[in-house]
Formats: sequence, structure tokens, C-alpha cells
Amino acid sequence: MTGDADATRIAVTGAGGRMGREVIEAAAAREDVAVGLAVNRTPTDPVAGVDVADAARLGDLLADAGGDAHADVLVDFTGPESAVEYAETAAEAGVAIVTGTTGFDAGETARLRAASEAVPLLRASNFARGVAALRRAVREAVAAVPGYDVEVTETHHDGKRDAPSGTARTLLDDVAGVREELAGSDALDRRVHGREGDAPRSPGEIGVHARRAGDVTGEHEVLLAGNRETLSLTHRAGDRGVFAEGALDAAAWLAGRDPGWYEFDDVLGEGRDAGAATAEDAAR
Repeated sequence: MTGDADATRIAVTGAGGRMGREVIEAAAAREDVAVGLAVNRTPTDPVAGVDVADAARLGDLLADAGGDAHADVLVDFTGPESAVEYAETAAEAGVAIVTGTTGFDAGETARLRAASEAVPLLRASNFARGVAALRRAVREAVAAVPGYDVEVTETHHDGKRDAPSGTARTLLDDVAGVREELAGSDALDRRVHGREGDAPRSPGEIGVHARRAGDVTGEHEVLLAGNRETLSLTHRAGDRGVFAEGALDAAAWLAGRDPGWYEFDDVLGEGRDAGAATAEDAAR
């Protein structure tokens, strides 16, 4: 194990992947978190001095509360199917969960919510503090110019699986939420993914565009246009370390909390003032 004895101890899944490695390397430079164990589904060399175990052993390792591999929080950036399996294993062992995995379907999300009834679970589509600021800015902007057209564009590396990205979906939900608050049940939430042929805009439409190229870490732009003016709100991540740092902040904050569904805004002090969301909130 790395880190101080009083640090929050984490278990890292997908240790051989891009984000798993980033989390372990970022933890090695901090004093408030320590890697208790790391697992991967395929054999992987040690990462930043941390041995990587077979993911099939995760349940046994987490259950060994008195062992060297004990963890307070599981940190996951894998895929939807594996993330749900890891979350259920952690919940069974009484270990809190932080996941930045995106692309969950309704059934997988329901299983995560079930796990949050046993342990604290924090799910975020993006752990960058700048994205949290972007979301607040987008909500304010949409409210200020309610009649303007909205386009959301995201760009990621060529290995990104889900499209649009989880962050883009969150931004779209933010836009739709503000429109619903302003217009009530009459609000339209029509998301058009790309355009081809004869495709003029229609009322309530939100254009959605996903680009995949090279090794781009992540870029998100929300464009609002109307009344002979445009407003562009953009976030660019320089490297994946920003996401790893945010996830570690979340893990240190989540350890010891009551069971429930949490969001990254809770960590940043916005919203529920360190309170868990209800099941109804989580379903939104």
C-alpha cells in the first residue's frame, strides 16, 4: 500500500487502463489518499509501485478488512458492465464507491442505485472542477437567453466508446432542465445527433455532435445563438490527470458518509450541502 496510515485507502479497478493508471499515479503524489489495492481483468505490471491483482479476486480482497489490501472506497473508471459488477461487489463488502464510468443503460443505473442503498455511491460523468463550473455557467446562460438555439459539441480520442460522451449528456440534461423550469410541461427536449440532407432546425431542438480524433483528452462546447449574437462556453482538459485528481477528491470526501447517491457537486459544496440524494433525485 502507498501513502500515509491515516489516509483514505482506495481500491482501483481497471488498473491497467488509461484512467486506472492515472488514478494510481495521482494517489502516489498525495497524502490524503493511499492505494490499498488495484485490480485488472488481464495481467498487468505494477503501476507506480502498486501490484495489480486479478479482478476476479476483488470480492475476497475487499472482504479481508484486516488485511493489507483493505479499502475504504472503490474508484472505478472501466466500462458500464464491469463497473456495475465492481460496484455490487464493493457494496457487498461495505466499501464506498466512486465511479466516473459513463454509458450506463437504465438497467445498469438501477443496479447502481440499489448498491447506493447499502453504501455511499458517487457517480459523475466528469470529475474536472472546470466542468462543474461550465455546467453552472450553461444553466445560467440558458436561463438568460431562453429563446436561443443550442448546440453541444464534444471531441475525444479515437478510443472513446460512448457517443455522445457522458459529460455531453449531462450538459444536455442541464439545458433541458432549465428549459423545463422556464416553460413547464410545454418545454421541448428534442436532441438531434448530427445533420444530413435537408435538415433545418425545429423548435426545441438541441444539436448534438460527437467527434473522435487522435489523442484528444476531452473538449466540450455549448453554443447558444440568437438575436444576431452567439455565446460559446467551452472546457478543454489538458490531460487525464485532472479527472483522476477530482475522483480522488471525491473518494476522500465520500469515505465514512451515510449510504446514498452522491454527486460531484456535493464534494464541491454545491447543492445538498453534503447530503445524499434521494432515490427520486437520483432517478432524474
